[in-house]
Amino acid sequence: MDRFSFLNAAHTEFFGELYDQYLANPDSVEPSWRSFFQGFDFGSTTYNDESPAVQMAAVAANTQGQGQDCSIVSNQLQKEFNVLNLIEAYRTRGHLFTKTNPVRDRRTYQPTLDLSNFDLSDKDLSTVFDAAKALKIAPCTLKEILGHLDNIYCQHIGVEYMYIRDPEIRNWIQAKIGYNDNLPKFSAEQKKNILGKLNEAVSFENFLHTKYVGQKRFSLEGGESLIPGLDALIEAAADKGVEQFVMGMAHRGRLSVLANIFGKNTQDIFSEFDGKDYDDDALFDGDVKYHLGLTADRKTKSGKSININLAPNPSHLETVGAVIEGITRAKQDHYFPNDNSKVLPIALHGDAAVAGQGIVYEIVQMAQLEGYKTGGTIHIVVNNQVGFTTNYLDARSSTYCTDIAKVTLSPVLHVNADDAEAVVHAMLFALDFRMEFGRDVFIDLLGYRKYGHNEGDEPRFTQPKLYKLIAKHQNPRDIYAAQLLAEGVIQGDYVKELEAKYKADLEENLEASRKKELTIITPFMQNEWQGFAQAELAEMIQKVDTTFSKETLTDIAKVITTLPEDKKFFNKIQKLINDRKSMFFESDKLDWAMAELLAYGSLLTEGYDVRMSGQDVERGTFSHRHAVIKSEDSEERIILLNQLNANSDNSNGKFRIYNSLLSEYGVVGFDYGYALASPKTLTIWEAQFGDFSNGAQIMLDQYISAAEDKWNNQNGLVMLLPHGYEGQGAEHSSARMERYLQMGATDNMFIADCTTPANFFHLLRRQMKTTFRKPLIVFTPKSLLRHPSVVSTVDEFANGSFQEVLDDPIADKKLVKSLVFCTGKFYYDLVAEREANGRTDVAFIRIEQLFPLPVEQLKAVIASYPNADDYVWAQEEPKNMGAYSFMLMNFDLVKLRLASLKAYSAPAAGSYARSKKRHASAIAMVFDKNLFN
Repeated sequence: MDRFSFLNAAHTEFFGELYDQYLANPDSVEPSWRSFFQGFDFGSTTYNDESPAVQMAAVAANTQGQGQDCSIVSNQLQKEFNVLNLIEAYRTRGHLFTKTNPVRDRRTYQPTLDLSNFDLSDKDLSTVFDAAKALKIAPCTLKEILGHLDNIYCQHIGVEYMYIRDPEIRNWIQAKIGYNDNLPKFSAEQKKNILGKLNEAVSFENFLHTKYVGQKRFSLEGGESLIPGLDALIEAAADKGVEQFVMGMAHRGRLSVLANIFGKNTQDIFSEFDGKDYDDDALFDGDVKYHLGLTADRKTKSGKSININLAPNPSHLETVGAVIEGITRAKQDHYFPNDNSKVLPIALHGDAAVAGQGIVYEIVQMAQLEGYKTGGTIHIVVNNQVGFTTNYLDARSSTYCTDIAKVTLSPVLHVNADDAEAVVHAMLFALDFRMEFGRDVFIDLLGYRKYGHNEGDEPRFTQPKLYKLIAKHQNPRDIYAAQLLAEGVIQGDYVKELEAKYKADLEENLEASRKKELTIITPFMQNEWQGFAQAELAEMIQKVDTTFSKETLTDIAKVITTLPEDKKFFNKIQKLINDRKSMFFESDKLDWAMAELLAYGSLLTEGYDVRMSGQDVERGTFSHRHAVIKSEDSEERIILLNQLNANSDNSNGKFRIYNSLLSEYGVVGFDYGYALASPKTLTIWEAQFGDFSNGAQIMLDQYISAAEDKWNNQNGLVMLLPHGYEGQGAEHSSARMERYLQMGATDNMFIADCTTPANFFHLLRRQMKTTFRKPLIVFTPKSLLRHPSVVSTVDEFANGSFQEVLDDPIADKKLVKSLVFCTGKFYYDLVAEREANGRTDVAFIRIEQLFPLPVEQLKAVIASYPNADDYVWAQEEPKNMGAYSFMLMNFDLVKLRLASLKAYSAPAAGSYARSKKRHASAIAMVFDKNLFN
């Protein structure tokens, strides 16, 4: 037998046993073999699909030579494994040693990729290594292997991906970046197109810089290669079947994107710079030019028709990221329910914002969740290396601003923004990855900011050394033009001619714009909003017909009170469904949950879709909804409302309900975006407790309350906020009603606090039956969900309407002296006290719609009580909270006496006994005008 037969590839068992022995006790194996295994991840080597034993055997077989002794073969094996370790190091750490920073040296990282760190040296450079197969190339010298590795991992594109656990994805990435050594190879025509878009970016900013000296524009200078990158991405995506694009970005470079990607008429941009008034000042106050959105239809170079959308955004930079995901999902659900690849979200970030703002984490955590996934987002960071005046070393603890990508195991490409071809190459990689795997991908476009945070700022105050370098640095267009001149792709004055032509067009548009008196704002996503008109107060308070056929209501009730007979259900679920059936068909006393489900069912049968999300909404925080029922054995999700389609011609709408991740800011932003793109869907977000919505305060301030005024965007998002004082402590009592009422102005939203199931039913129906959309804030009950008095009849559902004000149903109006105005749950507490004391001189008026305040209805109610001389505002919230301050500012029909708790800093006491005592004192003040806080 040959003395080296143990190295034959057929004897893999030996290597497997040796490797297992090493894993159990490294010191038990011979030192030279031990060194083979140390620091090497055998599962991700070139022999990807083989076991470690087969991998080692293959290396051994390929390196053994006739007549070699064991020490020679062992040394060769050792070298092969050293080279494999070197390849692994480049894959894992090569991104740390790239040439991706255009203006200054990178930080130094240890250990380096020096050969000595892998027990290799210059003496090995001419040795041929079989390990080259790891790069999908034939065996070659170490020098050639290093050349490939340097090109792939350490030039102008650094790739992070080895943390991805799926070997299929890792192998795909390795093959993709290994092709052409990760170096772009474009035709002369493609290069000219890149140069042309670069010229547009550079010339546009130069033009604005000279025409509007010192005006804020948040220029793209230092990151102009974004424009050819986006252009190539959109063109290539259209060729792959993408039909709609939804983009969100902060203000850095936004004007250039609008002009050079979306084709926004620069006349309108110039009008905005000139500060002209808008063409319609009745319902629209506008916003700064670098916050505005746009929708455009574009024809690609290959003749494809595409729809592109840039969502409006506030200065809260990353907020728009959640909104575009919701817009994207709505478009996918509506236009392409079986193919989410057709709508592509593109999120543009700033480096300081993507690293520093927590909403980014909330958004990326949605990426693979059933209720929020959009088939992969392409994230592009316009990396200036500074946030306003803060250096990157002070802005994050992570190595990269894009380290958030690791949460969802998304690959990251770090690209030198001075290399336009590398930028385009990276964009095309990102597109291919998204289309292949339906997952997020990040591009870190590493450039600089030529001027300060805005063009009036002085950056040398805080970064003097950096800005000395920037002042001497050529722009990306001139760098690329020089490269193309050297390659012979362009000649002579090619760039000057491009620039002259582009600037001549800008001059012409500037002259034309100055002949116009007003600025024209093009509505965002106008196609989705055809048939909807903006509404003023007079229109809003008109009665909307929300009646509904009792016969169809009965059909809906049958469906949602019948469980599938072939499945087993938890006993409590069976009882709950049976009780609902009894409510409708026997007692005619329908509770809150039945009202809600019937409202959804009625809208579904009329062709509207319904989407609801939030924490635990499928069951409901208070176990009242049970819109999703689980079978006991398989936990199969059963949505009875979607069984309505079985009894129709499939013209019914779709009911979609999802338990959300534990997020308010991100999820509210997503659902707002969904409602923005789908006005014929009743889109609902429910808070677990009402005050949890304060986690989404930026969305409330910047979008929900103000978007119509700033950006001319209607939105019909419904927010359900459980509210009521049941002694559960400070964080589970108040939905902070006062904050919403403070934001209510210029007909911007509805704010309601319903006290009957029927009124809630009609309120939800009214939300969809109007010809306009406004956000609807509803303070929903907790204890009232099962209160025996909180019921309505089937007839009230079928034939009623939403009542903004509910008069006292039992009061003898001639006897009433004290007229008490209140909202919500407190009404039932007051009624119980009146009954207990036998009082007939007190009446309770419920204001069901707080904003817009129904003044005419209230005036009529007050007039109907001829002997009343004591007018009370009663609330269970402290004096400085709830609706009292709103009523003081907006209700002057009578002078109100206050019955409430005194002012507190927290909404409620932590002690149940103390809460109960305070609650009783507020009730007592209603009935005794001599008591007050």
